Amino acid sequence: MEIGSHYLGDRQCAFTVWAPQLKQVAVHFIAPEEKIVPLQQDEQGYWRGTIETDPGALYFYQLDGETDRPDPASNCQPQGVHGPSQVVDHNQFAWMDQDWQNRPLKDYVIYELHVGTFTPEGTFEAIIPRIPELLELGVNAIELMPIAQFPGERNWGYDGTYLYGVQYSYGGVNGLKQLINACHQQGMAVILDTVYNHFGPEGNYIGCYGPYFTQKYKTPWGSAINFDDAYSPIVRNFFIQNALYWFREYHIDALRLDATDHILDHGAKHFLQQLGEEVAVFSQQQGRPFYLTAECDLNDARWVRPCEKGGFGLDAQWNDEFHHALHALLTKEQSGYYVDFGDLQHLAKAYTHNFVYTWNFSKNRQKYHGSDPSDCPPDQFVVFSQNHDQVGNRMLGDRLCHLIPFEAQKLAAATTFLSPSIPLIFMGEEYGETAPFQYFVSHGDPDLVAAVRKGRKEEFAAFHAVGEAPDPQSEETFQRSKLHWEQRYEGEHKILWQFYQTLLRLRREVPALSHADRQCLEVTPMVEKNLLKLRRWHNGSEVFCLMNFHAEAVTVTVTLPPGTWKKLLDSADTQWHGPGNPLPDVVPTERDETVAQQQFNLSPYSVVVYSRL
Repeated sequence: MEIGSHYLGDRQCAFTVWAPQLKQVAVHFIAPEEKIVPLQQDEQGYWRGTIETDPGALYFYQLDGETDRPDPASNCQPQGVHGPSQVVDHNQFAWMDQDWQNRPLKDYVIYELHVGTFTPEGTFEAIIPRIPELLELGVNAIELMPIAQFPGERNWGYDGTYLYGVQYSYGGVNGLKQLINACHQQGMAVILDTVYNHFGPEGNYIGCYGPYFTQKYKTPWGSAINFDDAYSPIVRNFFIQNALYWFREYHIDALRLDATDHILDHGAKHFLQQLGEEVAVFSQQQGRPFYLTAECDLNDARWVRPCEKGGFGLDAQWNDEFHHALHALLTKEQSGYYVDFGDLQHLAKAYTHNFVYTWNFSKNRQKYHGSDPSDCPPDQFVVFSQNHDQVGNRMLGDRLCHLIPFEAQKLAAATTFLSPSIPLIFMGEEYGETAPFQYFVSHGDPDLVAAVRKGRKEEFAAFHAVGEAPDPQSEETFQRSKLHWEQRYEGEHKILWQFYQTLLRLRREVPALSHADRQCLEVTPMVEKNLLKLRRWHNGSEVFCLMNFHAEAVTVTVTLPPGTWKKLLDSADTQWHGPGNPLPDVVPTERDETVAQQQFNLSPYSVVVYSRL
C-alpha cells in the first residue's frame, strides 16, 4: 500500500496517512493557494482522499483541526524538517536506464561516499563527473550515506526524520534521479544507506500520528520503533513501502540497512525476514534483482541464512570484525573494542569464517559473543579496511593514512581485496586522502546541540581519547572533512590509487580471486613471523599470497604445491614506491615432487601475489 502523497496526473493527487487514534485529519494546502480538504478514515486507521492539486503544491496534515504537521511519508521537504511537504510527480523524470539490469551482488566493488563532503559542491549532480574515474579505478557500485531529509544542511544522515524525502540541500528529488540515471548509463550500481532503527531527534513528528514507537524496548536513541507490538503491521508496512519506494521511484539497486541489531522484534516473523520476502517478490515482478545488505553488531548468521534454514534471508551483511582484526594488527591499538583483536589468528579467522567471535568470550563485552557463519558463502559479507563509522567515530576522524606508514596502507588494501568477500572502499582511501572525516551536524535546537556535544565526549571516554573532539555543530568541522580530490594525481597518492586499481583488476581477471568459496581457500598464520599465507584456487587457476604484518623485513621458507609460479604483484617493488627488495618473477618448484620449499625475503609491511602457470 503506497502512503504519503501520490500524484496521479491530470491535477489529481492521492493522499494516504495512518493516524488511527485521531478524530480528524485534513490536508492543509498553503501554496500555491491555501485550502483545507478533509480526509476520510478507513477501518485500518488510514485517512485517504484524492484531491485536485498540482505538483509542487505545499501542504501539511492538519491533525484534529488544530495542529499542522508535515507528511511522515513526505517525498520532499523544501523548507526543512519543520516546513511543509511538497507534492512530487515522479512520472515527470525521463529515465534513460532501460537497459540496466543490475549485476550479481558477489561482483560488487563498493565505494561508500558522503554526498556533502565528496565534492566541493556537496550535491548529487556534482558526483556525476567523478563516475568515470571510479569506474577506471575498478569500482562498480557507489553507496550513498543516508540522504533522507535531516535538519539543516550538514549531517552524516543518520538524523533523518523523513524517510521518503530526499535531502533538499543535496539537490532533492531530481538531483538524486539524475545521479542514478548517469550511474546506470555508465554501468555503475547504486546502494542507498537507510535507517530503519530510529528517527532523528529534530523534526520528528511521526509520533503525533500513531503508535510508531513502543515502550517495550529501549535503543541508544530512545524508545524503539514498534515492530512487534499492537498496531505493528501498519508500522512495518511504513518501512516496507519505503524500501520499495526507493527501488521503484529512484531505481536504487540495493539498500544498506543501518544498525539492524536495534530493529527489535520478538515476533514469530522478524521484520527483516518480511522485508526480504517483499523485496524478493518485487525483484521477481521487475525481472531484475534488488538487494538488501545489513549492518549488525551481533555476529548473527541468521541475518543472511535462507529463511528455510531459520534465517532472515538478507543478501549480505557488513563484517566489522574483518576491519577490527586488520586495524588492530596494523595500528597496535588496544582501546575500546580493539582490546578483543590484534593477533594474527584473528585476521586468519576473519578470512576463513568472516566472524572472529563465533561464540567465543569477548573481553570487551565481558560475555560470549557471535555465531559461526561458515555455512554461508563468503560473498554474503562486506569487508573493508575503513568506513564512515570506523573513521568518523574516532575523536579526530583520522584515517588509516594518519596512523600507519605508506607500505602498511598498501598491505591493508591488499588484505581487503584478496579476501573472497565483497570489498568496500571508503571515499578517499584509494589515494590516501589526508582530510579527516569528522562528525558534524547543523541542528537548530540549542539544547539538542549541547546534548550531541556531551554525547560525543562520553563516547570517546571508552577509547581513553585525550584532548577535545571537534565541535560537531561547527561548519569548520564539516568543511575540514571535504575531500581533496586533486591529491589523487600527486606523488604517493597517485601511486596508491594505481595500486588499488591493479588489485581490483587482478580480482576481476584471475579466476581464483574472482570466485568466492570457503572450500577453495587456505589461510595459514605464521605467528612467529607475523606473516599470513593465503592460497586460493578455482578450477585451473591458483594463487598464493604472502602478507608481512611485521615492521621489519622477514625471511621465510614456504611450502608450495608443485608447478611454476609467476609473480603478479609485489608491493615492495619500486613501481609502487616500495623499498625495492625484489622477489623473483618466477618461482620454479620440482615437478616430480608433491611439494617444494621456497625461501622469500619479505620487506616490512609488504604483500606478494603469485599465480601458478
